[in-house]
Amino acid sequence: MRVIRFRSINTRTAIAIGTLWLACGCSPVKHVPQGKYLLDNTEIVITQTTDTSGDRRSDEMVRSSDLVNYLRQTPNHKVLGFLKLQLATYSLSGKDSTHWYNRWLRRLGQPPVIYNSDLTEASRRQLRLALVNRGFMQASVEVDTMPDSTRRRMDVSYLVNTGPRHRISRMDYDIADTAIARIVRADSALLTLRAGEPFDRDRLDEERSLVTRRLRDHGYYAFAKDYISYIADTAENSLDVDLTMVIRPPMTPGISTDGNAPSGGEAVAIPHLTYRVRSVWFITDYAPNSDRTWQRDTVSRGDIHVVYGRDRYIRPSTLEEKCFIEPGQLYSSRDVDMTYQSLAQLGILRSINIEMQPVSAPVDGSQWIDAYVYLTRNKKQGATLELEGTNSEGDLGFGIGATYQHRDVGRASNLFTAQFRMNYESLSGNLSGLINNRYTEYAGEAGLTFPRFLFPFLSGEYKRRIKATTELAVSMNYQERPEYTRIIAGAAWKYKWSARAGRERRTFDLVDVNYVYLPESTIDFINQIAPSNPLLRYSYEDHFIMRSGYTFYRTNRRIASATSRRQPVQPTVYSLRASGEVAGNLLYALSSLTHEKKHNGVYRLFGIQYSQYAKAEVDYSIARNFAYRHSVAFHVGAGIGVPYGNSRVLPFEKRFYAGGANGVRGWGVRTLGPGSYDSRNSVTDFINQCGDISLLLNVEYRMKLFWVFEGALFADAGNIWTIHNYENQRGGMFHFSTFWKQIAASYGVGLRMDFSYFLLRFDLGMKAHDPAADREHWPIIHPRWGRDATFHFSVGYPF
Repeated sequence: MRVIRFRSINTRTAIAIGTLWLACGCSPVKHVPQGKYLLDNTEIVITQTTDTSGDRRSDEMVRSSDLVNYLRQTPNHKVLGFLKLQLATYSLSGKDSTHWYNRWLRRLGQPPVIYNSDLTEASRRQLRLALVNRGFMQASVEVDTMPDSTRRRMDVSYLVNTGPRHRISRMDYDIADTAIARIVRADSALLTLRAGEPFDRDRLDEERSLVTRRLRDHGYYAFAKDYISYIADTAENSLDVDLTMVIRPPMTPGISTDGNAPSGGEAVAIPHLTYRVRSVWFITDYAPNSDRTWQRDTVSRGDIHVVYGRDRYIRPSTLEEKCFIEPGQLYSSRDVDMTYQSLAQLGILRSINIEMQPVSAPVDGSQWIDAYVYLTRNKKQGATLELEGTNSEGDLGFGIGATYQHRDVGRASNLFTAQFRMNYESLSGNLSGLINNRYTEYAGEAGLTFPRFLFPFLSGEYKRRIKATTELAVSMNYQERPEYTRIIAGAAWKYKWSARAGRERRTFDLVDVNYVYLPESTIDFINQIAPSNPLLRYSYEDHFIMRSGYTFYRTNRRIASATSRRQPVQPTVYSLRASGEVAGNLLYALSSLTHEKKHNGVYRLFGIQYSQYAKAEVDYSIARNFAYRHSVAFHVGAGIGVPYGNSRVLPFEKRFYAGGANGVRGWGVRTLGPGSYDSRNSVTDFINQCGDISLLLNVEYRMKLFWVFEGALFADAGNIWTIHNYENQRGGMFHFSTFWKQIAASYGVGLRMDFSYFLLRFDLGMKAHDPAADREHWPIIHPRWGRDATFHFSVGYPF
């Protein structure tokens, strides 16, 4: 009898064997029909020639990544550039499609891409057309196919020779209408087409749209870009293009001698006409398929008319305030857009549609139009109940929330919101000796949002054009942790702006008041665990914060369409957030002017010390998408907070912390820094591991795997520091000469599940450089799993 012995294998070997089995266990051509080829690889090989002068400019460079999207057929997706994981998954399925197991594998995987000569020829034509449109008029594209009959695979190479690029040598205008010519030439400095620019047909079309937009802003309602054309004159053997923009008048059929019917003769040119707005009509209860017989109540304010249906749910003055289309003025598409944006601030409105209807007969010899604004109302009131599970750095819990909204307070679309929320979390870590090991929070907030800019001493017209919303809010928050109990009461008055379909947002906190109260039991707890820690005591005393701040956010991320699952890939997506705030300056000035006495070196308000500080943060991220399935994302964040005047240290809730799922992922949340500070006690160090300066750098490579799964490789670096040399945060102070040595570093891998509406993220971070004073080392050289690995579970991308 033969005895077969099995040796145990480690996890790394098992993963490698599993991956090899998945990739190679089944032939990738298993589902390729006989006589056909699997499209294995495609490449675009570019040869570029200089112009006749031998000079090559930077905008003449063409990269293969710029042309990949024009290919009509590409191979199966490769993970990490070599592993066709989805194809391998599909190949594991049998040929019996009625079996559930085979159907399931095919849904997870991707069928083999069968080489198609027609699609290859279409790709060749599209590549050449794309180059011609970019000004490479002499471009040529050839196809080189390399079949492998034995392996039943096909490699395709597209050999691209761009040739030199044509450029605009002179830009002229041929405009017969003097009024239009005057408008175009007045704005010519803002146009993009100039001598020396590439002869790019996409740029030509953008210029047509730009000119059309400006003319429509000057009353030319009926003007369309089809009236604009170009004449391009090129000399033989020359790359220079003399370009002329031609703006034609509209044409109408010839008129018969009686002046009533078309004569069938040559078309007659008529001048472009400007239009003025005669009146504005608001249809407040518009239904697309309604005959409007229910419209029985009309309120007129001059040439602005409001037609009501069931009730007068919104005041005429509110609609007039949000309307920038003014009767008697020239039509302007800009005014129409501003009206859309302003009306969108009214939460009581669900949909808005503006139509222009020219008046059939000229009025007083002029062309006039009526504006019809069709409005569909939203529900006045609503309530929601939310129940969710939470995971904060591995600590599991749940949350319950209830929200009530009234969207039409005072019939002016003022929004009233009342919220209540309860959170519970079971805390992990060394919490021995504490009364509880949980985090409990109860929070309530009530607010009123006005869809207008409310501020005294400003004119009504100025406040109308600001297009900001005003928010008033009061809140109460009760928090209980093992280390402390805290009650925070607050009130705020702020303004918010949103533009460019939400891609740019600004918030101005005019005044934000917070009172932090800590019960006597918390003070007793601090006396027991840290009687000589002035930093901890200062952070956990009652304090008062009166702050003002400004936040700016901008992104170019396109809003996903609800009608299409796969969206066009943006080559580059970025977001920028910058904020700043100051606190206590006004109170300090009043205290100084009134000669108030200091208590223990600080001023107090109603017996409570108030904080005084300045804080600024900036956060920038950018993602470069190489294709639908590959991207590299970069992130940098920095912040600084400076206590002064009435404060020796920033309030605890305003200080920075490091580590966690959105920071340096080799560390858990609040376990890194400041500086080279060495954490020893999990309770008191929760207080000590915070700082006044923050720096964070991240890079992450993201790849689509299969189904909803995504993979990631990442590297993080960063830390926090203190402004002053606090006794209980030794090694935490920032010094220009040494701070770079205290930058922590980590690396790791991630797995994500993208369900479109939300994304679950699993990240495993490993320490690469630990700056702690008593254990400074480079674990990337000698990593230890128990010491250097940290697992994170979170929702959404880290940046």
